[in-house]
This record gives sequence, C-alpha cells and structure tokens, in this order.
Amino acid sequence: MNVDDCIFCRMARDEMKVDKLYEDDLVFAIYDINPRAPTHILIITREHILSALHLGPKHAATLGRMYTAAAKLAKEGGVADSGFRLAVNCGDDAGQTVYHLHMHLLAGRRLGPEG
Repeated sequence: MNVDDCIFCRMARDEMKVDKLYEDDLVFAIYDINPRAPTHILIITREHILSALHLGPKHAATLGRMYTAAAKLAKEGGVADSGFRLAVNCGDDAGQTVYHLHMHLLAGRRLGPEG
C-alpha cells in the first residue's frame, strides 16, 4: 500500500476528516471505529511506516511520542489509575489490518490475556 491509498495517511494529511483526540507533529490519535474495549484509541504515526518490522533508529522520537501520547490520553480519559493496555499488531496473524504503524490503547474493563 502506498501513501496515496493509505487511510491513516489521508487522515494525517487532513484529506479525510476525523475527530482527533490528540495530534502533534509526529503522531495523532482517534477512537477506533471497531472498539474491543470501552476505551479503544488508536495512536497513529504521521509518517507512513508499514509495521514494527520497518522501524529503525531514526524512529526513536516517533516511538517515544506514541508512548507519551498514550499516557496523556489515558490520564485525560480517566483510565490511567485502573490500568490500560498498549498493543501494536505486526502482520496478518497478529491482526494487523491497516499497514501503517499504529498503537492500540485499550481500557475501561478488565482485560484478559487475549484482550
């Protein structure tokens, strides 16, 4: 998939209007349209990175920002104290459906080993 066809790239470029819960120069966050928990937020890189397999040292700042954005969103959403899960799916067998690096923040209920 190239950046012209990528739904997350279109969102990052504001070609597709979505309610962004958070945004800065490296990442943005939206609610997942198919939530797996009461709180299910996607933290998405602005740069088109296919998956975790395509990360390198130059992405350190972006990865750090993903985690700091997740912590901010968890605190603002009132789920930081009770707990939350951060997950990055990599590949078909892991459930990755959009090949653009993104992190899932899941919270709002007790999460078992399978989510």
